[in-house]
Amino acid sequence: MVAEVIINSTVKNLNKTFDYHVPTELVGTIKLGDRVLLPFGNSKNLEEGFVVGLKETSEYKIKDIASIQKGFKIGEENIELAKWIAKRYFCNISDAIKMFLPPGTSTKVLENRIKEKSLNFVYLKKDIDEIEILIEEKKIKSDKHIRVLRFLTENDGVLTTDLEAFCDVSRAIINTLQKNGYIEIIEKQVQRNPFLHKVVKQDSNLKLTDEQQYAYTEITNCMNKKQFEEFLIYGVTGSRKNRNIFTIN
Repeated sequence: MVAEVIINSTVKNLNKTFDYHVPTELVGTIKLGDRVLLPFGNSKNLEEGFVVGLKETSEYKIKDIASIQKGFKIGEENIELAKWIAKRYFCNISDAIKMFLPPGTSTKVLENRIKEKSLNFVYLKKDIDEIEILIEEKKIKSDKHIRVLRFLTENDGVLTTDLEAFCDVSRAIINTLQKNGYIEIIEKQVQRNPFLHKVVKQDSNLKLTDEQQYAYTEITNCMNKKQFEEFLIYGVTGSRKNRNIFTIN
């Protein structure tokens, strides 16, 4: 398998695809939009690239992709949109692609990137009935072990930190249960919430001016009637509209 790759570079003459061989261990794993590390030119360091196409063969003598970078890949539809943006606005495709990456992850220096957030979740590895039999047969004796296992029978897939708090146990207890094959700990990526700790003060009810009330009434009437209309909102500086065009569906 051959991957068509765009090198992450602002150099104009690199604004084209380069063919790279996909090693056997990456076949079936690599997808459009993946960020990959690969040898390029005479540089001893690996370069970063974006996979924008996959095909069976290449007419050139090509090098192997070194690895796929985990996380922050972009979808196939965004690849196509990036190509359109590059053609429409005369920029490098790699620059257009980086517009779809989360803030803080576009730099090529891996150490400087914001890392994806991941958390550990705990799951039972044995059947619930089997757990109860082991408890009855005194093969599981520790009160703390029993407390954790019985909690998981009703709350499977709980965060390790929550499990420690709810069951009043240490991480060592959880690690022992994992070592003995009773539970498994799975790391999962979770979405960051930038507003988690942000305090938003509630505004008091604002009184609209006559012009604002007229615009509001016209727009809401169309919305209530489910009519398609376009409205150009215009006002003086500071009136919180910034000449936005609202399309009501």
